[in-house]
Amino acid sequence: MQHKKRKAGFTIAIGGLLAGLLWAGLLWEDPVFAQPATAASTAPAASIVPVVATGVDDAAKTAFDQMMDVVAHKRCVNCHPSGDQPNQGEDSHPHRFGVQRGADGFGAAGLQCSTCHQTENNTTSGVPGAPHWHLAPRSMGWEGLSRADIARAMIDRSKNGGRSLAEIEKHLTEDALVLWVFEPGVNHEGIPREKPPVSKTAYIEAVKSWIAAGAPIPEN
Repeated sequence: MQHKKRKAGFTIAIGGLLAGLLWAGLLWEDPVFAQPATAASTAPAASIVPVVATGVDDAAKTAFDQMMDVVAHKRCVNCHPSGDQPNQGEDSHPHRFGVQRGADGFGAAGLQCSTCHQTENNTTSGVPGAPHWHLAPRSMGWEGLSRADIARAMIDRSKNGGRSLAEIEKHLTEDALVLWVFEPGVNHEGIPREKPPVSKTAYIEAVKSWIAAGAPIPEN
């Protein structure tokens, strides 16, 4: 029992020390980037939404491409890792300090995401921030996937938390963590982070158009 208490105390102390150094700007090199939120859905997991793989009209194809220019951007994919460690930076390198997913995607005990990532960007330290900052669930690991595979995962209710198309649209167009990608702030050197090549307005319109068309996924 004493050994466990000493171990727990040591873990908390290390987490506190890292957090202090981060906020002091001593260790932060290139902060993690936000990801689409993974708010739990109360909708039951049901069958996979039918996907039109062929015959996608030009308007739906254009909407899909614009949406995926954002969804597949590093600002999003960095926290949709294939494993349990998020990535960060323009080169998507593993998150520093060995940050891990933890049991619920909000970080490991003693080093939660919220230790450093607040509800808004910190322009002094360069630490990015948005509400409920966390990793996407393992089922939504997009790292290494094609655009079509990412889209299939998004509409697969067995992977997306049971979301319907209407719930997917709401999540993609209203969640503050998702929309953070358009206001990613500056890094620790005060340099603006790269934004997706589509405006927020165009992205939201593209998502709604794609959903309205039945969420078709082009083959290529």
